[in-house]
Amino acid sequence: MKHITGMAIPRRTFLRGVGASISLPFLDAMIPAGRGLSAGADGPTRLVAIEMVHGAAGSNDWGRTQNYWSPARTGRDFDLGPSALSPLEPWRDYLTIVSDTDVEPAEAKKPKEIGGDHFRSSATFLTQSHPRQTEGSDIFVGESLDQMFARRFGQETPIPSMQLCIENVDQSGGCAYGYACVYTDTISWASPTEPLPMVRDPRVAFDQLFGAGGSPEQRAARRRVNKSILDFITGRVSQLKRELGPSDLVRLDRYLEHVRELERRIQRVEAQNASGERRELPEAPAGVPDSFREHVELMFDLQALAFASDATRVFSFKMGRDSSARVFPESGVDKPFHPASHHGGNEGNITDFAEINRYHVGMLPYFFERLAGTMEGDAHLLDRTMIIYGSPMGDPNVHNHKRCPLFVAGGANGGLEGNLHLRAAAGTPMANVMLSLAHKLGLDDMKRFGNSTSDFSLAV
Repeated sequence: MKHITGMAIPRRTFLRGVGASISLPFLDAMIPAGRGLSAGADGPTRLVAIEMVHGAAGSNDWGRTQNYWSPARTGRDFDLGPSALSPLEPWRDYLTIVSDTDVEPAEAKKPKEIGGDHFRSSATFLTQSHPRQTEGSDIFVGESLDQMFARRFGQETPIPSMQLCIENVDQSGGCAYGYACVYTDTISWASPTEPLPMVRDPRVAFDQLFGAGGSPEQRAARRRVNKSILDFITGRVSQLKRELGPSDLVRLDRYLEHVRELERRIQRVEAQNASGERRELPEAPAGVPDSFREHVELMFDLQALAFASDATRVFSFKMGRDSSARVFPESGVDKPFHPASHHGGNEGNITDFAEINRYHVGMLPYFFERLAGTMEGDAHLLDRTMIIYGSPMGDPNVHNHKRCPLFVAGGANGGLEGNLHLRAAAGTPMANVMLSLAHKLGLDDMKRFGNSTSDFSLAV
């Protein structure tokens, strides 16, 4: 069904009100007469890069024999059952696992760097470059893959990229072993010397995404009267609806309801955290849920809505901190994360850490469902998205960077085959895989990335 006036609505259309600016989801009315939008190059590719901190149980020698991360078989006939990736079984057609790559840039290069793995690892994940050891302002690592993509393909959107995190990243100065805290506080680098801050508070991310108030004072005033941002654009919504066909009306209503529901959930979290009741995370902002799952799902909903409205096409998402003492009771393991990761080679402890890995991976199907449930032309957003999930750490017990966990999900606009497990030859840099992913994202002229030595084939 086309726009009923016969004229296409511009894709970059906003519903504006006082302190609110909401971009629209893709509508049939945006397609010029005689054209269609397919799952190919007509629709933009989105990128999400997720850092899973501090390695995996399957990177340990014994954990590897149990297939706690990598399936036993390569190719397409692999069994995810024993692995931490088992929650992704229903989505295996969108899953490309690359096992046994190394992140050599995260290793110590000089004697004085030994022991500092926690404080340089995150900086290497998307840069595949070695951080300069410094506690001063002369930081240096490399430009991250997400920012290379954003520089090339994110300039058409209102927000070139967004950076999100789950745990606190508000430290400053030096952390330990002579490293500036910024190396462990972010995974996104606009240049070798320009780290990008990450947003922990869903409220802050929501306000950035939807322009909810031009100043903190305007936002505070809106909350005092307990109004939704949608209340400020009702007139514009009514006007737009008079111009749309039936299918677009359904699509627009669904999108706006998702925006409203997300806002309500954030408001409930803020109200709960302002009630005076004891918090599990007393240092966290009011918009941050105490529940890990609830926090992650809010962040995934923000990403899905941003992609639906083409407000941005690039997210980086840091799921934790290497040294986190957080407990994840829903995983079935009551040990704090960092102590659990230092399993001492004990088989029972390794199994416990594998269950924590499985719990973290188990957050992703929620995101996949949201993307797969949002159509853009003839394809859904999971078809149009590349999701990189991995860690620059291998076996956390010994802080090595070998056999690091890595998989890619989504269709990337036909760039990824899915239902595939590939095992790299010993010593293969993870940067080789990142280089190939960059090519799949349209950065065809990139010759090298980090310490890459060649492309890595992502097909059988």
